[in-house]
Amino acid sequence: MLAGNMAFLQWSCDDVAGWIESLGYPQYKACFTDNLITGRKLIYVNCIYLPRLGITDFKDIQAISAHVRELLGITETLWSHSIADPPRDNMGLFLEKKSRTGAQADNLTFQDFLDDTQE
Repeated sequence: MLAGNMAFLQWSCDDVAGWIESLGYPQYKACFTDNLITGRKLIYVNCIYLPRLGITDFKDIQAISAHVRELLGITETLWSHSIADPPRDNMGLFLEKKSRTGAQADNLTFQDFLDDTQE
């Protein structure tokens, strides 16, 4: 069973669309369902990716990206990390692994991930 703050990993496309609507952006529901964005794929949703989904209003892009980071419990902007930047946070790295499909990703817990990084 997932912790309460990880429940979004089980969201379907419709669940994600409902969440977007609950944030006050019902006009973007189809952008998420048409592009098959599930809870696992939210890790990829950021300011760079949203225009590819069809969201082009800059203020909306910023707001939705902030809501996604809040939901995921991360503070960093993913996928724009330079080697000169400090190391990434564990939650962001864990969610990248959980965004994949398959038994290994399904069974990975945050504690298992932390244990593996300590070795």
